[in-house]
Amino acid sequence: MMEEQFGWRTDQYCPNAVKILDTEDLQCLRFARQQAFKQDRDFNDSDLVNDLAKREIAAILRCDLSLIISPYEIALLVEYFKVDPDLLHFLPFMVDLTQLPDKSLAFEQRQHFITIGNFRHASNWDAVLYLRSLWPKIRQHLPQAECHVYGAYPPPKATALNNPKIGFLVKGWADDASLVMGQARVCLAPLRFGAGLKGKLLDAMITQTPNITTPIGAEGMADTHLWPGIITRDGKGFIQAAITLYQDQDQWAVSQQYCHKLLQQTYNAKTLGIALIDRINSISAYLKQHRLANFTGTMLKHHTLASTRYMS
Repeated sequence: MMEEQFGWRTDQYCPNAVKILDTEDLQCLRFARQQAFKQDRDFNDSDLVNDLAKREIAAILRCDLSLIISPYEIALLVEYFKVDPDLLHFLPFMVDLTQLPDKSLAFEQRQHFITIGNFRHASNWDAVLYLRSLWPKIRQHLPQAECHVYGAYPPPKATALNNPKIGFLVKGWADDASLVMGQARVCLAPLRFGAGLKGKLLDAMITQTPNITTPIGAEGMADTHLWPGIITRDGKGFIQAAITLYQDQDQWAVSQQYCHKLLQQTYNAKTLGIALIDRINSISAYLKQHRLANFTGTMLKHHTLASTRYMS
C-alpha cells in the first residue's frame, strides 16, 4: 500500500532517488498459506496466484531494490515469479553481536515454557489455540510445569483461555520480553502458517533459550542441523519434543550452544549492514543502467500513473 500510494510521487519529484521496498515478509505467501490452512489442505504454489500477489510483485518490480528477509522467499520470487535477482537483496534480522548477553540462566535456574507473539497476527493466535489443545498431554508428563503466554493486544477470547489449574497462564503484554524469555526453560512456537522470519525465535536465540517449533517457524532462519532446539511436523511430535527438551539437560545444553553460534553465522548486523550499503551504493552509481534492465518495472510505472495515482 505504501509503495502504491507514494511510489509515483517519488518518481515525479525525486526521480534520481533509489527506491527501496522493505518487505519484511511476503504478504501474498502469508495470505496464501492462511487460506490453505482454513480450507484444511496443503499449501501449493498455485495458491500464490491471488490479487495480493499481483499487487505485491508489481510493487517489487516498480522499485529499484527490495529487501527480502528470508532465503526461501528470495527463491520463491526468482523461481516462481521470475523476478530478476538484481532487484532483490537478502537482509534478515540484524543483531548487534556486541550487545549479546555474556551470561544466561542455567538449566536448573529456569522453569516453565513460554510462547510470545502479537495476538493481532492470525498465525500467532492460531498457534496459541493449537498449543492450548496440546498442553494437557504435555502437562500430564510435567505436572509442575506451566505455559506462560505473552503477547500484545490479547482479546477477551485469549484471556478466557487462562487456566491456573492446568498451568496455562495467559500473561498478555510483557514489559520486558527478553527478561521473561530468558527466565523460561523452553520457548514454544507451534506455528502452522505464516511467512518471513520469526522474531520470537530470534529473541529466544538472543537469550539462549532453546525452542521447539514447526517447519513454518524455522523456515529461512537456519540450517536445520544448527537449530537451537527441535523442529517437529505434527502435534504428537511437538508434545514429545516439549517433554524431552524440558527434562533432558544434556540435549538442552547442546541446543543452547547453537543459539549464539547461529546469530554469529547468519544475523551479524555489522556484516549485513556493510553488504546493504555496498548494494545501495552500487545501484546508485549505475541507476540509469539498472532501470533500463528492468523494462517490466518501467512499464508498470507507466500504467500505475493511470491506475493508482491519488489512490483512484
